[in-house]
Amino acid sequence: MNSLENKKIIGVDLGGTKVVAGLVDDSKILKQKYSLIPNKSENKQDIIDVIIDVIDSVYDKDIDGIGIGIPSLVDREKGIVYSVQNIPSWKKVHLKEKLENHFHIPVYLDNDANCFALGEYKFGKGKGDENFVGITLGTGMGSGIISKGHLLSDTNCGSGEFGSIPYLEGIYEDYCSGKFFKIHYNKTGEEVFKQALKGNPEALKAYKEFGFHLGNTIKTIMFSVDPKKIIIGGSIANSKEFFAESMLKSIKNFPYKESVNNLKIKFTNTANIAILGAASLYYDRTA
Repeated sequence: MNSLENKKIIGVDLGGTKVVAGLVDDSKILKQKYSLIPNKSENKQDIIDVIIDVIDSVYDKDIDGIGIGIPSLVDREKGIVYSVQNIPSWKKVHLKEKLENHFHIPVYLDNDANCFALGEYKFGKGKGDENFVGITLGTGMGSGIISKGHLLSDTNCGSGEFGSIPYLEGIYEDYCSGKFFKIHYNKTGEEVFKQALKGNPEALKAYKEFGFHLGNTIKTIMFSVDPKKIIIGGSIANSKEFFAESMLKSIKNFPYKESVNNLKIKFTNTANIAILGAASLYYDRTA
Protein backbone atom coordinates (compact mmCIF):
# COMPACT_ATOMS: atom_id res chain seq x y z
CA MET A 1 0.00 0.00 0.00
CA ASN A 2 1.43 3.37 -0.96
CA SER A 3 2.06 5.90 1.75
CA LEU A 4 0.38 9.26 1.61
CA GLU A 5 3.40 11.03 3.08
CA ASN A 6 4.75 14.00 1.18
CA LYS A 7 1.86 13.93 -1.27
CA LYS A 8 -0.71 16.63 -1.79
CA ILE A 9 -3.86 15.45 -3.51
CA ILE A 10 -7.15 17.23 -4.03
CA GLY A 11 -10.16 14.96 -3.60
CA VAL A 12 -13.45 16.06 -5.15
CA ASP A 13 -16.92 14.67 -4.49
CA LEU A 14 -19.44 15.63 -7.17
CA GLY A 15 -23.06 15.10 -6.18
CA GLY A 16 -26.36 15.95 -7.74
CA THR A 17 -26.69 19.27 -5.89
CA LYS A 18 -23.19 20.26 -4.75
CA VAL A 19 -19.50 19.70 -5.27
CA VAL A 20 -17.03 19.36 -2.38
CA ALA A 21 -13.24 19.56 -2.64
CA GLY A 22 -10.60 18.92 -0.02
CA LEU A 23 -6.83 19.24 0.07
CA VAL A 24 -5.42 15.97 1.41
CA ASP A 25 -1.88 16.13 2.76
CA ASP A 26 -0.25 13.29 4.72
CA SER A 27 -3.63 11.58 5.22
CA LYS A 28 -5.23 14.76 6.60
CA ILE A 29 -7.68 17.20 5.03
CA LEU A 30 -6.11 20.63 5.41
CA LYS A 31 -8.70 22.68 3.55
CA GLN A 32 -12.22 21.97 2.39
CA LYS A 33 -14.73 23.88 0.29
CA TYR A 34 -18.13 23.18 -1.20
CA SER A 35 -20.45 24.93 -3.63
CA LEU A 36 -23.95 24.32 -4.92
CA ILE A 37 -24.12 23.41 -8.58
CA PRO A 38 -26.59 24.79 -11.15
CA ASN A 39 -28.09 21.39 -11.94
CA LYS A 40 -30.87 22.92 -14.03
CA SER A 41 -28.40 24.59 -16.37
CA GLU A 42 -28.46 23.38 -19.97
CA ASN A 43 -24.85 24.48 -20.37
CA LYS A 44 -22.53 21.76 -19.10
CA GLN A 45 -19.64 24.23 -18.94
CA ASP A 46 -21.44 26.08 -16.11
CA ILE A 47 -20.92 23.10 -13.83
CA ILE A 48 -17.34 22.58 -14.97
CA ASP A 49 -16.68 26.20 -14.01
CA VAL A 50 -18.09 25.58 -10.53
CA ILE A 51 -15.83 22.54 -10.13
CA ILE A 52 -12.80 24.56 -11.19
CA ASP A 53 -13.68 27.34 -8.74
CA VAL A 54 -14.06 24.90 -5.84
CA ILE A 55 -10.75 23.20 -6.66
CA ASP A 56 -9.06 26.61 -6.96
CA SER A 57 -10.30 27.50 -3.48
CA VAL A 58 -8.33 24.63 -1.89
CA TYR A 59 -5.43 24.59 -4.34
CA ASP A 60 -1.92 24.85 -2.96
CA LYS A 61 1.57 24.73 -4.39
CA ASP A 62 3.10 21.38 -5.27
CA ILE A 63 -0.18 19.55 -5.81
CA ASP A 64 0.51 16.04 -7.13
CA GLY A 65 -2.89 15.25 -8.58
CA ILE A 66 -6.68 15.52 -8.44
CA GLY A 67 -9.16 12.69 -7.90
CA ILE A 68 -12.88 13.03 -8.52
CA GLY A 69 -15.75 10.76 -7.50
CA ILE A 70 -18.83 11.03 -9.72
CA PRO A 71 -22.28 9.35 -9.52
CA SER A 72 -22.14 7.90 -13.03
CA LEU A 73 -20.28 5.62 -15.39
CA VAL A 74 -16.82 6.87 -16.27
CA ASP A 75 -14.33 6.03 -19.01
CA ARG A 76 -11.33 5.90 -16.68
CA GLU A 77 -8.69 5.97 -19.40
CA LYS A 78 -10.11 8.84 -21.43
CA GLY A 79 -11.67 10.62 -18.48
CA ILE A 80 -15.10 10.90 -20.04
CA VAL A 81 -18.15 11.16 -17.78
CA TYR A 82 -21.51 9.80 -18.97
CA SER A 83 -25.04 10.67 -17.82
CA VAL A 84 -24.45 12.02 -14.32
CA GLN A 85 -27.38 11.50 -11.97
CA ASN A 86 -29.45 14.65 -11.39
CA ILE A 87 -27.34 16.73 -13.82
CA PRO A 88 -29.34 16.59 -17.09
CA SER A 89 -26.80 18.54 -19.16
CA TRP A 90 -24.01 16.07 -18.46
CA LYS A 91 -24.60 13.37 -21.06
CA LYS A 92 -20.98 13.13 -22.20
CA VAL A 93 -18.30 15.35 -20.64
CA HIS A 94 -14.55 15.16 -21.30
CA LEU A 95 -13.86 16.22 -17.72
CA LYS A 96 -10.31 14.89 -17.36
CA GLU A 97 -9.13 16.75 -20.45
CA LYS A 98 -10.76 20.01 -19.43
CA LEU A 99 -9.38 19.95 -15.87
CA GLU A 100 -5.90 18.86 -16.89
CA ASN A 101 -5.77 21.67 -19.45
CA HIS A 102 -6.66 24.11 -16.67
CA PHE A 103 -4.54 22.82 -13.76
CA HIS A 104 -1.72 21.07 -15.67
CA ILE A 105 -1.56 18.12 -13.25
CA PRO A 106 -2.94 14.55 -13.50
CA VAL A 107 -6.68 14.15 -12.94
CA TYR A 108 -8.30 10.79 -12.17
CA LEU A 109 -12.04 10.05 -12.29
CA ASP A 110 -14.17 7.18 -11.05
CA ASN A 111 -17.62 6.26 -9.83
CA ASP A 112 -18.37 7.59 -6.33
CA ALA A 113 -19.15 4.14 -4.92
CA ASN A 114 -15.78 2.91 -6.17
CA CYS A 115 -14.19 5.86 -4.40
CA PHE A 116 -15.95 4.85 -1.19
CA ALA A 117 -14.49 1.35 -1.39
CA LEU A 118 -11.03 2.67 -2.25
CA GLY A 119 -11.18 5.20 0.59
CA GLU A 120 -12.02 2.44 3.06
CA TYR A 121 -9.06 0.44 1.76
CA LYS A 122 -6.65 3.35 2.25
CA PHE A 123 -8.12 4.95 5.38
CA GLY A 124 -10.88 2.91 6.97
CA LYS A 125 -12.17 -0.56 7.78
CA GLY A 126 -10.55 -2.08 4.68
CA LYS A 127 -6.94 -1.44 5.68
CA GLY A 128 -4.91 -4.58 5.18
CA ASP A 129 -7.69 -6.37 3.26
CA GLU A 130 -6.91 -6.66 -0.43
CA ASN A 131 -10.19 -8.32 -1.44
CA PHE A 132 -13.50 -6.84 -0.29
CA VAL A 133 -16.67 -5.13 -1.41
CA GLY A 134 -17.74 -1.73 -0.13
CA ILE A 135 -21.47 -0.94 -0.06
CA THR A 136 -23.00 2.50 0.50
CA LEU A 137 -26.61 2.66 1.65
CA GLY A 138 -28.34 6.01 1.43
CA THR A 139 -30.77 7.57 -1.02
CA GLY A 140 -29.58 4.85 -3.36
CA MET A 141 -27.27 1.86 -3.17
CA GLY A 142 -23.74 1.84 -4.54
CA SER A 143 -20.85 -0.59 -4.30
CA GLY A 144 -17.22 -0.96 -5.30
CA ILE A 145 -14.95 -3.97 -5.55
CA ILE A 146 -11.38 -4.02 -4.25
CA SER A 147 -9.38 -6.86 -5.81
CA LYS A 148 -5.71 -7.47 -5.02
CA GLY A 149 -5.45 -4.06 -3.41
CA HIS A 150 -6.89 -2.08 -6.33
CA LEU A 151 -10.25 -1.22 -7.76
CA LEU A 152 -11.36 -4.11 -9.94
CA SER A 153 -10.16 -3.54 -13.48
CA ASP A 154 -13.18 -3.55 -15.77
CA THR A 155 -14.22 -2.24 -19.15
CA ASN A 156 -16.86 0.43 -18.47
CA CYS A 157 -16.50 1.23 -14.76
CA GLY A 158 -19.74 -0.70 -14.30
CA SER A 159 -18.71 -3.69 -12.19
CA GLY A 160 -20.13 -3.81 -8.69
CA GLU A 161 -23.46 -2.24 -9.63
CA PHE A 162 -25.27 -4.86 -7.59
CA GLY A 163 -28.08 -2.45 -6.78
CA SER A 164 -29.21 -2.54 -10.42
CA ILE A 165 -29.68 -6.31 -10.52
CA PRO A 166 -33.37 -7.31 -10.96
CA TYR A 167 -34.97 -8.40 -7.69
CA LEU A 168 -38.62 -9.13 -6.83
CA GLU A 169 -40.72 -6.32 -8.33
CA GLY A 170 -37.81 -4.04 -9.11
CA ILE A 171 -34.07 -4.03 -8.46
CA TYR A 172 -32.01 -4.55 -5.31
CA GLU A 173 -31.68 -0.80 -4.82
CA ASP A 174 -35.46 -0.56 -4.40
CA TYR A 175 -35.18 -2.81 -1.34
CA CYS A 176 -31.73 -1.91 0.03
CA SER A 177 -31.68 1.88 0.19
CA GLY A 178 -33.85 4.77 1.29
CA LYS A 179 -36.10 3.92 -1.64
CA PHE A 180 -37.37 0.88 0.26
CA PHE A 181 -38.92 2.98 3.02
CA LYS A 182 -40.44 5.40 0.52
CA ILE A 183 -41.85 2.75 -1.81
CA HIS A 184 -43.20 0.34 0.80
CA TYR A 185 -43.92 2.60 3.79
CA ASN A 186 -44.28 6.04 2.20
CA LYS A 187 -41.76 7.47 4.66
CA THR A 188 -38.20 8.71 4.47
CA GLY A 189 -35.41 6.69 5.99
CA GLU A 190 -34.94 9.42 8.57
CA GLU A 191 -38.58 9.24 9.62
CA VAL A 192 -38.41 5.46 10.01
CA PHE A 193 -35.19 5.74 12.00
CA LYS A 194 -36.69 8.25 14.45
CA GLN A 195 -39.74 6.04 14.92
CA ALA A 196 -37.60 2.95 15.44
CA LEU A 197 -35.68 4.74 18.19
CA LYS A 198 -39.02 5.13 19.96
CA GLY A 199 -39.84 1.46 19.53
CA ASN A 200 -42.52 1.95 16.89
CA PRO A 201 -43.59 -1.58 15.79
CA GLU A 202 -44.10 -0.66 12.12
CA ALA A 203 -40.68 0.99 11.91
CA LEU A 204 -39.01 -2.01 13.54
CA LYS A 205 -40.84 -4.28 11.08
CA ALA A 206 -39.61 -2.14 8.18
CA TYR A 207 -36.01 -2.49 9.30
CA LYS A 208 -36.39 -6.24 9.76
CA GLU A 209 -37.59 -6.52 6.16
CA PHE A 210 -34.83 -4.20 5.01
CA GLY A 211 -32.22 -6.44 6.64
CA PHE A 212 -33.69 -9.51 4.97
CA HIS A 213 -33.40 -7.92 1.53
CA LEU A 214 -29.89 -6.64 2.23
CA GLY A 215 -28.91 -10.17 3.22
CA ASN A 216 -30.14 -11.40 -0.15
CA THR A 217 -28.06 -8.73 -1.85
CA ILE A 218 -24.99 -9.85 0.06
CA LYS A 219 -25.60 -13.46 -1.00
CA THR A 220 -25.64 -12.31 -4.63
CA ILE A 221 -22.33 -10.54 -4.01
CA MET A 222 -20.93 -13.72 -2.46
CA PHE A 223 -21.91 -15.74 -5.52
CA SER A 224 -20.40 -13.11 -7.82
CA VAL A 225 -17.19 -12.05 -6.06
CA ASP A 226 -16.68 -14.26 -2.98
CA PRO A 227 -15.06 -11.43 -0.97
CA LYS A 228 -13.11 -11.75 2.26
CA LYS A 229 -15.00 -8.82 3.76
CA ILE A 230 -17.98 -6.57 3.08
CA ILE A 231 -17.86 -3.01 4.41
CA ILE A 232 -21.17 -1.17 4.72
CA GLY A 233 -21.37 2.60 4.95
CA GLY A 234 -23.71 5.44 4.07
CA SER A 235 -26.41 7.15 6.11
CA ILE A 236 -28.52 4.00 6.60
CA ALA A 237 -25.56 2.16 8.11
CA ASN A 238 -26.07 4.35 11.19
CA SER A 239 -29.26 2.41 11.90
CA LYS A 240 -27.56 -1.00 11.81
CA GLU A 241 -28.87 -1.86 15.27
CA PHE A 242 -32.31 -2.30 13.73
CA PHE A 243 -31.47 -4.42 10.68
CA ALA A 244 -28.13 -6.20 11.29
CA GLU A 245 -29.73 -9.21 12.98
CA SER A 246 -32.20 -9.94 10.18
CA MET A 247 -29.47 -9.29 7.60
CA LEU A 248 -27.20 -11.93 9.17
CA LYS A 249 -30.10 -14.36 9.52
CA SER A 250 -30.86 -13.95 5.82
CA ILE A 251 -27.24 -14.74 4.90
CA LYS A 252 -27.12 -17.95 6.93
CA ASN A 253 -28.96 -20.02 4.33
CA PHE A 254 -26.22 -19.36 1.76
CA PRO A 255 -25.42 -22.83 0.36
CA TYR A 256 -21.65 -22.65 0.93
CA LYS A 257 -21.27 -22.63 4.71
CA GLU A 258 -17.52 -22.06 4.67
CA SER A 259 -18.07 -18.84 2.73
CA VAL A 260 -20.50 -17.64 5.39
CA ASN A 261 -18.16 -18.57 8.22
CA ASN A 262 -15.19 -16.83 6.62
CA LEU A 263 -16.99 -13.65 5.55
CA LYS A 264 -16.51 -10.59 7.72
CA ILE A 265 -19.13 -7.82 7.60
CA LYS A 266 -18.14 -4.44 9.02
CA PHE A 267 -20.04 -1.17 9.34
CA THR A 268 -18.16 2.08 8.89
CA ASN A 269 -18.55 5.82 9.37
CA THR A 270 -15.09 6.99 8.26
CA ALA A 271 -15.18 10.79 8.28
CA ASN A 272 -14.91 12.60 4.93
CA ILE A 273 -14.75 9.28 3.09
CA ALA A 274 -15.96 10.80 -0.20
CA ILE A 275 -13.05 13.25 -0.34
CA LEU A 276 -10.49 10.77 0.95
CA GLY A 277 -11.71 8.11 -1.46
CA ALA A 278 -11.49 10.47 -4.42
CA ALA A 279 -7.97 11.49 -3.41
CA SER A 280 -7.05 7.80 -3.18
CA LEU A 281 -7.62 7.45 -6.93
CA TYR A 282 -4.17 9.00 -7.38
CA TYR A 283 -2.52 6.10 -5.56
CA ASP A 284 -4.67 3.45 -7.16
CA ARG A 285 -3.69 4.63 -10.66
CA THR A 286 -0.02 5.40 -10.00
CA ALA A 287 0.92 2.35 -7.92
